[in-house]
Amino acid sequence: MSNFKYRKRIADDLLDLQLESAGAVLVEGPKWCGKTTTAEQKAGSVLYLDDPENIEQNLMLAETRPKAILEGKTPRLIDEWELAPKLWDTARFEVDHRHEMGQFIFTGSAVPADINKIIHTGTGRFSWLLMRPMSLWESEESTGEVSLRSLFEGDNDIFGQNDRKLEDIAYLICRGGWPGSINLKKMPSLTIATNYFEAVVRRDISRVDGVSRDEQRARRLMRSYARNQGSQAPFNTIADDISTNEIEKLSSASVADYVEALKKIFVIEDMKAWNPNLRSKTAIRSSDTRYFVDPSIAAAALELGPDSLINDLKTMGLLFETMAVRDLRVYADALSGNVYHYRDKNNLECDAVVSLRGGRYALIEIKLGGERLIEEGVKTLKQLESKIDTDKMNKPSFLMVLTATGQYAFRRPDGVFVVPIGCLKD
Repeated sequence: MSNFKYRKRIADDLLDLQLESAGAVLVEGPKWCGKTTTAEQKAGSVLYLDDPENIEQNLMLAETRPKAILEGKTPRLIDEWELAPKLWDTARFEVDHRHEMGQFIFTGSAVPADINKIIHTGTGRFSWLLMRPMSLWESEESTGEVSLRSLFEGDNDIFGQNDRKLEDIAYLICRGGWPGSINLKKMPSLTIATNYFEAVVRRDISRVDGVSRDEQRARRLMRSYARNQGSQAPFNTIADDISTNEIEKLSSASVADYVEALKKIFVIEDMKAWNPNLRSKTAIRSSDTRYFVDPSIAAAALELGPDSLINDLKTMGLLFETMAVRDLRVYADALSGNVYHYRDKNNLECDAVVSLRGGRYALIEIKLGGERLIEEGVKTLKQLESKIDTDKMNKPSFLMVLTATGQYAFRRPDGVFVVPIGCLKD
């Protein structure tokens, strides 16, 4: 008998809202992140397009009688809809004629290969929901004593106790937020991320659009991307990095092609630059910052385990930043917000800017921990805060140093919050 227990996701409430405000909802995200399981909690009926016993029949029916596939108790869940992109326009037509919200949930782990089969954009009929691997709050590995929402609402009286040690964080980085790994023992749980990486380089990167891509080049590219987490490394730098042992140098265009394929299967999620109003005319660098959707992908690409990270704190710092960005993105979604990165021509850099509608935003530096690194983070935050032209935009709602370790979450006398990631929630 299965001991499966559904863990509440932040996406649950977001999906409820979307079903109340749109005729159909598209839930996208990487494989194994829990899209189907979350959608099943809301569905009145389900069709798994990729069910091995029925896939050929399902795809034939989707091509010849797509309306029949959409018949069923609502919300009707169509899993891996990208296998039959014709269903998109059929669902749009049905939404138009049923005149009811919450008719369909489509889930997908890739952008459809044959996008030309879709005629209508879905505007006004579809809404979109992006799911990622679990945050520490969702996997019940954060106490949640500090709420991002409460901080934006002006709650300055925070306190939390953190029991996550550096060794715990190293393990959580390598395990990642894959729901299937949460309840497993240590070694099997670490294997989930390795298996995910292998599936990407062996099959998924080519299957996404039917373009054959070299497995070894995919491995080297993902390894280089892992080394460049949190940076704005251009494609020519990545091309040089992975061409070291190749007779024929890989071009920037080839790197862009591989990266685009990885984005289509939601493995890579780069971060856009933040462009505030500043008092001085400082040129802001607008390049995207490189990130995988989950830190475990980077660890698997680099063939690193928890012990390896403990022995290489510089690399651990880069991968911890990826985990912190993952969690901040999940929490920001709950607030209808986005996460950006700031860097100017003088190399003043802020790891994360959580921006909400209405002009509210927070500046966040991400550090492994320790007094010296926290002080560096505080200095950066104060510098950036002083540059912002508060005559033209709001002042920051708060400043935070988000750490891997540290016993307490608290507010410093200078007003900066110091919060271990094991105390944070949406």
